[in-house]
Formats: sequence, C-alpha cells, structure tokens
Amino acid sequence: MPATLFGSLFILLLFIILFALLLTFIPVALWISALAAGVKVGIVNLVGMRLRRVPPARIVGPWIKADKAGLHVDGDSLEAHYLAGGNVDRVVDAQIAAERAQIPLKFERAAAIDLAGRDVLQAVQMSVNPIVIETPIVAAVAKDGIEVRAKAKVTVRANIDRLVGGAGQETIIARVGEGIVTTVGSAIRYKDVLENPDSISEMVLKKGLDAGTAFEILSIDIADVDVGRNIGAQLQTDQAEADKRIAQAKAEERRAMAVAEEQEMKARVQEMRALVVEAEAEVPKALAEALRSGNLGVMDYYNLKNIMADTGMREAISKEAGEDMKIGDENS
Repeated sequence: MPATLFGSLFILLLFIILFALLLTFIPVALWISALAAGVKVGIVNLVGMRLRRVPPARIVGPWIKADKAGLHVDGDSLEAHYLAGGNVDRVVDAQIAAERAQIPLKFERAAAIDLAGRDVLQAVQMSVNPIVIETPIVAAVAKDGIEVRAKAKVTVRANIDRLVGGAGQETIIARVGEGIVTTVGSAIRYKDVLENPDSISEMVLKKGLDAGTAFEILSIDIADVDVGRNIGAQLQTDQAEADKRIAQAKAEERRAMAVAEEQEMKARVQEMRALVVEAEAEVPKALAEALRSGNLGVMDYYNLKNIMADTGMREAISKEAGEDMKIGDENS
C-alpha cells in the first residue's frame, strides 16, 4: 500500500512537471489573448515560432494592436520582419500613427524604412509635426567687400517616400548655407541684404534644396543678420603689402646688379691700367729701337721729352691747386 501511494504521487508530480513544461513551451495564455482579441492564430503557429526562435509575444502583441487599429497585417509578414532584424512593434506603431494622420504607408514600405536604419515612427511623427533646423552662423561677402553673417531657421517635415536613400539634416544645413553665401555674394551692397533679409529666404527656396533628401522644406526664415569684417579693405591692404614686398625685392635685385656691374667695371679698369703700365714699360725699348733704326730723329726725341716734361708740370700744378682748394674748404 505505501509503495502504491508513493508510485501514484510520483506519477502525479511527473505529470505536473510535464504539464508546466508544456505550458512554458506552448504559450497558451497568449493564444487565449489572441482568440479573445479576434486574431486567428493557432497553437501550431505559436509552437512553430518557438521552434524558429521567434518570441511569440513579439509577434502576437503587435498583431493584436494592428488588428484593433483596423490594419490588415498577417503573422507571416510580422515574423519575417522580425527575423530580418527589424522592430515589429515600432513598424506597427508607425502604421497606426500614419493611419490616424491619413498618411498612406504600407507595411512593406514601413518595414523597408525600419530595416534601412531609420526610425519610421519618428518619421511619421515628423510628417505630422514639422521640426525646425537651425543652421550655424554663415559668413558671406557682398560685392562691396563687406562681410555679412547670417543664421537661418529651416522648417522641414519628413518625406516618407524619400526616407530610404534620402540625405539627412546635415545635407539640408549645408545646402542652406551654400544658398546664403550665393545670395549675399550676388548682392551689390551689404546694406541691401540688411534692408531686405527676406530676399535670402526667397532665393534659397527657389533653388529646390530638398531634392534628394529625406525632408521637404516648408520655410526658411533668417533669424539673425549681422555685419562682419571689411574683407575688401583687408584684401587691398594685403595686396598693397605684397606689392611693396615685390617692389623691394626688385629694387634689391637692381642694386645687386648695379654693384656687380660696378665691380666688373673696376676689374676692367684695373685690367686696362695693367695693360697701360705694361705698354709704358715697352716705350723706352721702342724709342731705342726707333733711334737705332733711324725711324726717330734726335730732334723728334727731344721734342717728345719736352712734351712729357710740360705734361708733368701741368699735372703737378693741377694737383697743388686741388690741394689748396681742399685746405680752404676745411678752414672755412
């Protein structure tokens, strides 16, 4: 009798353990919740999700939510999106928000946006509630050389059709900055920009800056305009300084060339003096030879000596007169 009782208790305990394991493997409570919500999902499908390592709650919960919101989705699509690495709950929430805002958004499109790494729910919310992007201060120079510094606020909303592959906010900021630079640069006077800052917004909006981006630009408002440096005057000053340095370099080059030419002339004079001295050394020999050969007479020789003596006397007189004048200048 005790052995039989012990055996019965053991069998009951084993049955309870097996039943608990079965309930753990088969989400009966989740199946009941789906049936109560009107979602047709079978026990076999739930067991299949377990075998495919898909948490049934991650599929059935969003499925019930979508069904209650009037969306027509199937479990296979939700499960495929989960297996692809997507966020099923966020995609369903985005579809519900789009349905309430009357924005056409199919499940396949929402799943593609989610798999592309973008927050599809935030994109739908941004389509309903536009956001404001503030650009940094952009510096541009008008034609009169005055720098103008402007800051803009860009109101954008998400474009669902261009979310996949579309450029982000950085591209919008860069394009708006480029448009501000172009607009200010085409202004004849900086005062024209200060008097009519709306001209910047109008010209930038005409450029279609949102092409190829994930956003649609609604408005561009100039938040602040200020006057910066006089770039034109600074450039002229820098140019004048550069011209001055070039002129100094050319003058130094001319001076160096003049010094070189002077040195060359001195060398030539020294060379000529050496030649004269050498030639003068040959004069007595030439005179002696002329006297021996009869080409020069005695009277011609004496006349030549007289001329040389006369020339020496004149040079001595000129030298003394020059020294007297120098002494007189020093005394005065």
